[in-house]
Amino acid sequence: MTIKEYQEKLDEAMQRLETPYWTPHEILARVVEEVGELARIINHDFGPKKKKPGDEHDTMGEETADIMFALLCLCNREGI
Repeated sequence: MTIKEYQEKLDEAMQRLETPYWTPHEILARVVEEVGELARIINHDFGPKKKKPGDEHDTMGEETADIMFALLCLCNREGI
């Protein structure tokens, strides 16, 4: 599936909502938040900062998907 096809599928789903897309500022804040979560996972898995016992986190794939989702929302909202 191409990025354009993903964008079209996402837009179909989002248009069912009362407010399909957040403002660009809100979407950017979400992207930054998700990138931070991905950075934390990478730091725990590959860097010097190890997880505390019982500290669970999502996977790199889940966080990457969250980032992609938010970026696709931004692109759709702005007609990119």
